[in-house]
Amino acid sequence: MRYRELGDSGIEVSEVGFGAWTVGTDWWGDRDESDAVEMMEYAIEQGITYFDTGDVYGHGRSEELVGEVLAEHDEMVVATKVGYDFYNNPQAGHGELPKEMDADYLRDAVERSLERLGTDYVDYLQLHNANVEELTPDVLELLDELREEGAVGAIGLALGPSIGWLAEGEFAIEREFDGVQYVGNLLEQDVHQHFLEHVREHDSATSLIPRVPHSSGLLNEQVTPETELEAGDHRGFRPDEWYETGWEKVEALRFLERDGERTMGQAAIQWLLSSDEVASVTPTFRSKADIEEWSAAPETPRLSEDERARVADLYAENFGVERFDGMAHEDYRTSVDGDDLRDAGLLAD
Repeated sequence: MRYRELGDSGIEVSEVGFGAWTVGTDWWGDRDESDAVEMMEYAIEQGITYFDTGDVYGHGRSEELVGEVLAEHDEMVVATKVGYDFYNNPQAGHGELPKEMDADYLRDAVERSLERLGTDYVDYLQLHNANVEELTPDVLELLDELREEGAVGAIGLALGPSIGWLAEGEFAIEREFDGVQYVGNLLEQDVHQHFLEHVREHDSATSLIPRVPHSSGLLNEQVTPETELEAGDHRGFRPDEWYETGWEKVEALRFLERDGERTMGQAAIQWLLSSDEVASVTPTFRSKADIEEWSAAPETPRLSEDERARVADLYAENFGVERFDGMAHEDYRTSVDGDDLRDAGLLAD
């Protein structure tokens, strides 16, 4: 494992992190909580130190389980998120809960998160899907206060659940938040490349933290034409066309594999880590085998300039696939009526 600094916070995170949205929830299929804790323990054995959770995952249960492991390991770097009011709103399936970005609510939410984590300090606090209009002076002042009080070490934004939110990422980068988390991978490069360019354009210290590096199971080949996703598995909400065209795109990327040296799943992580602006990549671990393979990704051969150029050429031509993949730029999430997507060239004027 290798480690990089998160923004200019002085906090080092493992290049491969553990996304704990699978812990304490059933959104990726049913799992036993003891198995989830065992997986976190195993991840630490493999050198993973960065663990990313959120208060809304399992309505606090994910934080509680992370806290159990945190109590036994000083080396853990823990990130959490606040901003969804699950305290006063029931969860309806996988629907998005109402957000609450009032500064008083957020302070209370942070205090409750710290209680569940069993600590008085969290390394990295993220606002969960905050719109630009919600990043008010009062909210920004609160983030500064929490750092000054020693309750949090670094601040950032976690963007999603759908791809998009460019205006929010730009806001964070221009104001040098420590990190921005978003969906980015070999098959979904638009937002990732835009944020890379924005960090470079503004010479910002903000770190990028892409998640879903395997594009919901395509690039690690855990979702194949024969796969039947379990009821409630979050990946089932991708359109069928995404997987059907994705299998063809994966075949076009076979050149990234190196027999005995680098798997496709590892290459997907290495492609993201090939940019210095990326601090950590957080895949969705479902087994110890996943942890063992992907935690070793930083030690596999780096992508060459020729390989990266070939990936760029393939993406520019949609990997030679002429059929629609079911995920249009028009469906990307935006809080500014698409102005951010148009400015980035993703939508026509």
